[in-house]
Amino acid sequence: MSNVLDHYHYLHEIPELGFEEFKTSAYIADQLEQAGIKVTRGINNTTGIVAEIDSGVPGPVLALRADMDALGHIINGVACARHTCGHDGHSSVVLTAAQELLKEGAIKRGKLKLLFQPAEELGAGALSMIEGGALDDVEMILGFHVRPLEECHVGQATPAVLYSACSTLEATIKGVPAHAARPHLGVNALDAAVQAVQAVNSIHLAPGLTWSVKATRFLCDAGVTNSVPDEARVVWDLRSQENGPMDVLKEKVTQAIQHSVAALGATAEVVVLKEMPAAEIHDEATAVIRAAIVDVLGEEGLLETKTTPGSEDFFYYPVKKPQVKAGFWGLGTNLVPGLHHPDMRFELSSLEIGVKIFKAAVVRVLG
Repeated sequence: MSNVLDHYHYLHEIPELGFEEFKTSAYIADQLEQAGIKVTRGINNTTGIVAEIDSGVPGPVLALRADMDALGHIINGVACARHTCGHDGHSSVVLTAAQELLKEGAIKRGKLKLLFQPAEELGAGALSMIEGGALDDVEMILGFHVRPLEECHVGQATPAVLYSACSTLEATIKGVPAHAARPHLGVNALDAAVQAVQAVNSIHLAPGLTWSVKATRFLCDAGVTNSVPDEARVVWDLRSQENGPMDVLKEKVTQAIQHSVAALGATAEVVVLKEMPAAEIHDEATAVIRAAIVDVLGEEGLLETKTTPGSEDFFYYPVKKPQVKAGFWGLGTNLVPGLHHPDMRFELSSLEIGVKIFKAAVVRVLG
């Protein structure tokens, strides 16, 4: 039997936030080394790992990527880390596939690289791996994600998931403090922030585009209830199916915030906290994944390409390294009630299917 569930259960119990995956990366690296796989730890001075299985025969360099970090939640008033996006499953699948491929002698030519990446949720992990040289010799890279029930059932998989671009903008809005009995002597930052939210809600892009923008955090407190607050912070989440419209959307949002608060005498500094590019995938990599899915699940298990408003920092790999052929697929897991939900869960039997699909893809390229 596969070790994938043993790996999953261990990793699931030690969730760690981005760039803090110390126990997680140590476990993965130890397991790889015990299997006889060459491991490089601490990529770019982070928790990132690169492992290699070299056939010793000339051929292509294929990489499999898994993310390791958990999400931060506040549950019953307590801040905690929890695996609610399936990254523990992703790492378990890639780790198990590597162990089995080496044991079976399945890699006949070229080299297989295994990227265990930190901080996907921060939008910074893939960039750190690129800066650390993890992709310098890679010709093709494959990644995957467990999918929600409404997209993909157990026994099904999609060969391509087209993620959206995402940007997180924060505005620090400055007013002028005053006694609440004399509001005319101040500039109420709370009023200005509300005005900014409404102004952003009035933005329009072309009707044919797929996009959204919404306020997701609002912080304002003068410390007492009878003072006009002089500072407010608001965060907006921006989504776009394409990278070009995202640039337009960021510009429109920034202008709407600054102009609307200026009308009340306030100012706003807008910064980008995090961003991820829209999906860029390669036909050749997708064809490899499609064939691997059919190898494992048959034609009846192969779904069409899925489009999602979610975002993934995996796509920094093809954006920053356009010579690399990138493919990203989705695994049916019957995941409910949804990704990033504090009570997210899925059918663990699906992880075995994920191992088999990755192995089939590797054999098609390196076997």
